[in-house]
Amino acid sequence: MKLKRAIIFGILIWLITYILTSLLNPIFTDNLPNVNIVVPITIIIVTGFFGILYIREINSNEVMEGIMAGIIFIIIDFILDYTFFIIPNHPALIVDNFTVHVISMIIIILSITTFLGYLAQMNIDLK
Repeated sequence: MKLKRAIIFGILIWLITYILTSLLNPIFTDNLPNVNIVVPITIIIVTGFFGILYIREINSNEVMEGIMAGIIFIIIDFILDYTFFIIPNHPALIVDNFTVHVISMIIIILSITTFLGYLAQMNIDLK
């Protein structure tokens, strides 16, 4: 497990998700006022990107590494959300409903990183 790399990627996932959500939310809320699709889509794209960057450096036991990386990403997300939004009572779109946010983060991130680990262990010949 590359803990330092997982922590850095976890922080980058949180930061980029927050920035993209802040930038893209006005575009979608003007066109689709009752649909909050921006947060899950940005989480999926950013976690997929950094998950691929993390998993491609691993050469053994990729599924377990994917699960462990997902757990680290979730812990980092929870700590940063709690530190920047919950304790100071600063409302943000990312944590509109904190319980739903945490549950969806757990499901999305663990699914993506575990699936990436599973795909990384497969030998695929595209000929």
